Amino acid sequence: MRRLTQISGCTAGVVALLLASGCSSKKYVKSQTAPLIQHTNELDDQTATNNRNLKNLDEKTTAGIGKAQSSADSAQQNAQQASTASSAAQQHAQEAVNRADSLASVVSNLDSYKQVAAASVTFGFDKSVLTRKDKDQLDQLATPLNTTKGYILEVTGGTDSVGSAEYNYDLSQRRAEAVVQYLASKYNVPAHKFYLIGIGKDKEVASNKTAAGRAQNRRVDIQVLSNMQQGNATVSEVQSH
Repeated sequence: MRRLTQISGCTAGVVALLLASGCSSKKYVKSQTAPLIQHTNELDDQTATNNRNLKNLDEKTTAGIGKAQSSADSAQQNAQQASTASSAAQQHAQEAVNRADSLASVVSNLDSYKQVAAASVTFGFDKSVLTRKDKDQLDQLATPLNTTKGYILEVTGGTDSVGSAEYNYDLSQRRAEAVVQYLASKYNVPAHKFYLIGIGKDKEVASNKTAAGRAQNRRVDIQVLSNMQQGNATVSEVQSH
């Protein structure tokens, strides 16, 4: 009996020890896991905050891109409208320009007009684009127009002898139109004051047998004519080489 009592005591001691050990283990685990749980919770909060910030940034970025796109679309639309208006104005100006085979055929009182200025610009082979030098020549011609009364401009385009007559008539017209457009746009010369004549290769000013002569024939001659008395008016000759 005594031995049984000892065994029971030992068993109780072991159980008590195990229980104490279990409680200690739980406390230890709890003490170790609590910081981890807290850190995990903090990470979750930080992640949630970051997600909110990213969402707000995305919304702001999207709104900014939308606003920028809207501004770009508006600017493009305005540019297209301006381009359309400019094209329409140029077309209207070209339609209003007097076109003729000769000035005498459209100006009945041509004898009353006197030349007050003249210029000539030349073009490259098969070209109808004004160079910087050509524009300088035209600037010298057009500057006095603001003080010239009752004037008209005879703009005569010519070509060399290379190519068909029909093609050269068209080319001479395009060269004359380039001069008209420049003077009209920069100096606000009304379209009705221009008399545009394309003579093609019909009238040469130099021999087409030489390169130098053909270069001189690829030209546009401009005359400023006035039917008003100009007190001290002199003829201004401007020649492009």
